[in-house]
Amino acid sequence: MNAWVIFLVAVVVLVLLLGLAMAVKIVKQYERGVLFRFGRLRGTRNPGLRLIIPFVDVLHRVSLRVITMPIQSQGIITRDNVSVDVSAVAYFRVVDAVKSVVAIENVHAAINQIAQTTLRKVVGQHTLDQTLSETDQINLDIRKILDVTTVEWGVEVTLVELKDIQLPESMKRAMAKQAEAEREKRAKIINAEGEALAAAALGEASDIMMAHPLALQLRNLQTLIEIGVDKNTTVVFPGPLMSTIQEMGAFLSRETGAAAKLADPTVSEPVSARAGANGSLPPGDVR
Repeated sequence: MNAWVIFLVAVVVLVLLLGLAMAVKIVKQYERGVLFRFGRLRGTRNPGLRLIIPFVDVLHRVSLRVITMPIQSQGIITRDNVSVDVSAVAYFRVVDAVKSVVAIENVHAAINQIAQTTLRKVVGQHTLDQTLSETDQINLDIRKILDVTTVEWGVEVTLVELKDIQLPESMKRAMAKQAEAEREKRAKIINAEGEALAAAALGEASDIMMAHPLALQLRNLQTLIEIGVDKNTTVVFPGPLMSTIQEMGAFLSRETGAAAKLADPTVSEPVSARAGANGSLPPGDVR
């Protein structure tokens, strides 16, 4: 008899301990508890130690932390009929624990599916160039569409970012050719601008040299000096310099003839001295 009493007491104690274990619930700081009693909503429970009625109450814990959800790569055709593979990542958090439990069965799966369809829809409305250059605007558009849908589920989408955009190999080669052609165009424009500036500077220099003829001769002499630095055996005389030497020779001949005539009036002036720089004789002079 005593054995049966001890057995019954042990069973009762075990049931009480099991019931107490089932009645004690701990809600963490980043969670909210949604309590149902006989299937009816009884409200939320804040973080801490909470007691419920076993087999009567059901407590669902809902995390309020930001959840990172990768959106798998989607094969999307852009508005200009280019096929691209786009993947993204979404960040969301639960702001209403009751709605996230009552309004939808599996909030994570629902957000994953709606994010994929929204990504396909938004990217399909843009051209390839817009998809590559206007990613911030595309992220904002996807977030706005998701917020309108998920607000009824008690979820707030905090951020959506395009993670990777894969292009076909043919499109990559075409874009590389386009970039190369753009670089060549810029190089030719810069070269043409340099030529224009150089031509303008040379025009100004020629005007100055025309006003000062000796400046051209000095430039020719400087060129000869630069040629002589390399120890070349060939010396190049520019055409203007040769004509200048001829003029100087004619000038010296005239001066010599004039000096001889003054010394002896019977000495006639040499023909070469009387000839001009172009080889013509003075008026009335017959060779």
